[in-house]
Amino acid sequence: MAQQSPKHLKKTLFHMISEMEASSDLFVKDPGKHFSRNRKLTFSHMIKFLLSMAGGTVQKELLDYFNYRSDSVSSSAFSQQRAKLLPEAVDFLFHSFTDSLANLHTYRNYRLVACDGSDLAITYNPKDETTHRRHNSLEKKEKGYNQLHLNALYDLVNHIYLDAIVQPGRYPNEAQALIDMMKRSPLNDKTILIGDRGYESYNIFAHAQEKGWKYLIRIKDIGSRGILTNLPYPETDEFDFCHTLILTKKQTKEIKAHSEQYRYLTNKSVCDFLDPVTNPFYPLSLRVARFQITEDTYECVITNLNSTEFSTEELKKLYGLRWGIEQSFRELKYTIGLTNFHAKKTDYIRQEIFARLIFYNFCERITSTIIIEKKQTKHVYQVNFTIAIIICRQFFNSRIPPPEAATLIRKHVLPVREGRKAPRKVRPNSAVSFLYRVA
Repeated sequence: MAQQSPKHLKKTLFHMISEMEASSDLFVKDPGKHFSRNRKLTFSHMIKFLLSMAGGTVQKELLDYFNYRSDSVSSSAFSQQRAKLLPEAVDFLFHSFTDSLANLHTYRNYRLVACDGSDLAITYNPKDETTHRRHNSLEKKEKGYNQLHLNALYDLVNHIYLDAIVQPGRYPNEAQALIDMMKRSPLNDKTILIGDRGYESYNIFAHAQEKGWKYLIRIKDIGSRGILTNLPYPETDEFDFCHTLILTKKQTKEIKAHSEQYRYLTNKSVCDFLDPVTNPFYPLSLRVARFQITEDTYECVITNLNSTEFSTEELKKLYGLRWGIEQSFRELKYTIGLTNFHAKKTDYIRQEIFARLIFYNFCERITSTIIIEKKQTKHVYQVNFTIAIIICRQFFNSRIPPPEAATLIRKHVLPVREGRKAPRKVRPNSAVSFLYRVA
């Protein structure tokens, strides 16, 4: 199948928005009334505006969208119109557009899917107990902050988001979010799920096994209390072994005598495929590998990939590719603009989250069509994604024709420098006030 051109991608996205507008009663809170009158911010304009928004104030974004015409709509009009949309409307468009993307590449015929989560700072509201958090939960005088948690599935080869679930920041459940996304994913065989230690769960392994997916998930290393603790691993620094484990909630003499073969799960441990009567045992075929990362650092992973097809070195390489979803979160937040919401209510913020995901995929697919000419230079060059976003936004708003957009993107490139790294800064960020947005 031929690569989807920027013109075709935009045409496809706009056609989907038009189809939604034709059936707008499915996506509004009051069918037959909302978006029935002739207004400047029609249903179609409303969706397109949400997709094109950057980090400025609402009024600045409206002026930009309507090309600074004197008859552009007010912030109040925008607020009234967005209130008519169901929270699921932009979510629906995200899945429809993502499913339409064609000519996707694979890694050795496998789709590489990473899972991870990221916190999103929202407006301070101590009355919202589901999103309000404190650095120190015992310190009542502390002001605290509010967050939502974005869980996502990300295609590491094609650099697009496949699915997402937004949870309250105070009570996120990444494991359940991943299971829900796996259940509804259209991908079946030839898929490798790659995850970090937060997804070390028998229930996740079982769901991937039932789905027909392969998985590669980092687990707690030697000396930590985790899955590896009770497995018969070799007494060496590096190892790669296979083991069949039978999950059960029964406690018999046979099970207690063969603890290396059976894994007893308490009632608090969730395994959706265990039933005391109909299915008291569930077998898991596991492969555990430990390999060296640096001179004094090791990583341990668990997988169901065949050792004849994927060596230990290949597992190490595959897990290293997981960093792609971390990079995508950074681009999504600071390049696309996911740190600058234009609302306080969670339903409206959800609109903007899925709008940013759509626009991220739109821009990534456009940049994937750009061929960078190889020259006899020290570095290989890649598209400058930050500049590409600016150009794609102008192309989306019909201010740049497709050929000129491609030429401009091709003109702005950056060298690829492998192996660069910096310490990860983990700290909660406050939401950017509406009064202090970029001009």
